[in-house]
Parts: sequence; structure tokens; C-alpha cells
Amino acid sequence: MKLLSPAISSLARQRLWRIEGWKAHPVDAQREVLQDLVTSAQYTEFGRKYNFSQLFNVRAFKQAVPIHEYDDLKPYIQRIMDGEQNILWNTPVYWFAKSSGTTSDKSKFIPVTEESLEDCHYKAAKDVLTLYYQYNPDSDLLTGKGLVIGGSHTINPVNQEAQYGDLSAVLLQNSPFLGALDTDPRPQRGIDGRMGK
Repeated sequence: MKLLSPAISSLARQRLWRIEGWKAHPVDAQREVLQDLVTSAQYTEFGRKYNFSQLFNVRAFKQAVPIHEYDDLKPYIQRIMDGEQNILWNTPVYWFAKSSGTTSDKSKFIPVTEESLEDCHYKAAKDVLTLYYQYNPDSDLLTGKGLVIGGSHTINPVNQEAQYGDLSAVLLQNSPFLGALDTDPRPQRGIDGRMGK
């Protein structure tokens, strides 16, 4: 990883112009995200129900789509967990993050799509690196070991194609190549003292 650090640092810094654009024009950035989501979901069951194909601005969206709580979306999510697709999103859903909630259920199951992993979690990680390097330009951040503390890494089947787990487990199972890279050949000792890789 030490050899890759300068390249990763350089790539991370190249995102700065995009972050500066969001900061300078936050409302435009949010409108663009909303329109992308509505356009992508327009032919889903949910999108057809609320006529997404005719929603071209925030005002139209607010008038057409009522505020939904988790319990309102739960029947849709259950159908996805039962194997149906194209319900809430236009690409297959194979992962669900199990979250402790404050609703009537003890846990909520949040659909996690390939797009949400890429456009939310992975881009956010890149943005964190970008901002870190912006404020610490001489950093050797990626040249040593790091500690990540997350939830359970247990994965459970939902159906023949889908699985669920804590968000930590979903991210770990789907992390990009560089996120899973371990160049240290020595065995690592876990918190419980057992050896592992």
C-alpha cells in the first residue's frame, strides 16, 4: 500500500473541484441528485404509481409524492426480500442492511443497491480522503496500518439471491479492490486475541 499511496493521494485530490462545486451550488446539486433518482426509478412500480416520468422539478415531486415513513415502504421492501424486482429501484437488489430502528419494528431492512454503494458509500469515502489531503497535504495516511471499528460482519440469506447483514458487513462484502488490500504478510491479531488474516 505504501507504493500506491502517492497515486491514491493524487486521485483523491482530483475530486476537490467537484466538492467545491457542491459547496458553491448546494441547491443545484440536490436538484440534480433528485432528478437522477426520479429518472432512474420512473419505470419501477413505485415510480409508475407516482408518475415519476412527468416529474421535472422539486415542486412537482413534492405535490405528487407524499412523505413516506419506513412502515409505508415496508410492504414494498418485503416484496423485494421475497425476490421481486423493479419495485422501488430499476436494478436488482441483492443486499439489505439490517438497522436497529426507532419505528414499531426492532430492526429495519434497508435495500442496498450497486448504485447506492458506488454513489453514496464509495464516493463519500473518496471525498473524505480528498478533504483530508486538502487539509493535510504532507500526510502519510495510507503508508501504515489502520483500524476500522464496525458492527457484526455476519451475513445471512434472505432468499436464493439476496443477503442481509449490518451495514458494516454489506460494505465489507462489497468493498472495492483497494479497500480490501492488505499488503502485510504477517498474521493479524484480532480484538479477541485470535490470529487471523
